[in-house]
Amino acid sequence: MKKWIVSITAFIFLTSLTAEHKTKWISLFDGKSLEGWKVGNNANTFSIEDGTIAVHGNVAHLFYDGSVQDHSFKNFEFRADVKTLPGSNSGIYFHTEFQQSSWPQKGYEAQVNNSHTDWRRTGSLYAIEDVRETYAKDNEWYTEYIKVEGKNILIKINGKTVVDYTEPFNIKRPEGMKERVLSKGTFALQGHDPKSKVYFKNIKVRVLPD
Repeated sequence: MKKWIVSITAFIFLTSLTAEHKTKWISLFDGKSLEGWKVGNNANTFSIEDGTIAVHGNVAHLFYDGSVQDHSFKNFEFRADVKTLPGSNSGIYFHTEFQQSSWPQKGYEAQVNNSHTDWRRTGSLYAIEDVRETYAKDNEWYTEYIKVEGKNILIKINGKTVVDYTEPFNIKRPEGMKERVLSKGTFALQGHDPKSKVYFKNIKVRVLPD
């Protein structure tokens, strides 16, 4: 009887630890290296500067490839502190997967762009629900937050909701956008062009129940 009670107690304890792990914010960037991240072509677009991921160079994408959730996320909250220099463009992909080159085909992109010539501004769910207003400023840190729960995508800039999108069931995208749907996958930071320079830090995720 005592062994049975001990086993049940241990099971409850381990279950509670697992539940806590899935509900707390977990860092995806250690502030000093690109450990846990993977990039294909143009890897030198990404570097570490003063505890941040600096993005500056030719088109490239840095994919989270670490151990958290085996880099596969379905329902989650994500947040990162971001700073753009004037005229810069970048993005945060989610539900995506590693590609050696070109723009990620799978998943969605949350736009990072406060003053680039592309009119889709920071917080846009790129080419799906676009934002024309500017909610953040160049040369200033802001927080970009993404939440996916079921079919809903929520994007906030400095705590303000700028996108609240619900993906229709049985959605069919046009040619060239067929994989821009919710499924599951990893995150990626975008290097857009050599004239853009963007910084990311405090990159964290909180896993939500499926």
